[in-house]
Amino acid sequence: MEQSPEFKAQVRLLADAGHELAAHGWLPARTGHFSARLDDQHIVITAPGRSKHMLDRHDFIVVDLEGHLIAGPADPGPETFLHIIMYRHDPKLGAVLHTHSVHATVLSRQSPAGLHLRDYEVLRELPGCDHPGDGIEIPVFPNERDMQQLAARVNATMQQTPDLAGYLIRGHGLYTWGETVELAMQRTEAFEFMFECESLARQL
Repeated sequence: MEQSPEFKAQVRLLADAGHELAAHGWLPARTGHFSARLDDQHIVITAPGRSKHMLDRHDFIVVDLEGHLIAGPADPGPETFLHIIMYRHDPKLGAVLHTHSVHATVLSRQSPAGLHLRDYEVLRELPGCDHPGDGIEIPVFPNERDMQQLAARVNATMQQTPDLAGYLIRGHGLYTWGETVELAMQRTEAFEFMFECESLARQL
């Protein structure tokens, strides 16, 4: 599977995403992780503890949608289940990105009941928002020790709000996704822009 054209293409896109997101300072100290769908039963995901600004094909593993390692240099990390639950939820989903920016982390700690984003033009880039004036609610989940329990919470929320485009984990960071790596990148940038604006507004 590691020699397949799909694996090579998705790894290249995810590695490029890692380089760009790390350059923004959104992936400190080897945090964050990214994944992409390979087929109906498999995803490629960053191996745990890798520096995201210098990813290459040896920094990725392949797992099935039960969380079993299929190929790669390391066992799946516990947060793999937060990716898997998304691919199970939406068969059209192609990529999931997880960042740890300063602004997302601070806002997630200040807004444990959820974060309302409104009147930002970039909201037009996200599903579930017909007009920026309507705004969207971003869930903030507690940072559970048990990742499978957290994944179950996320899954329940996704069942209730299928148009949700992202969520925060308290003190942890942002998860967002899309049908392609490129779309997931656009949504990451949109969210991080709004988080920075929210942080600046609260300081004024």
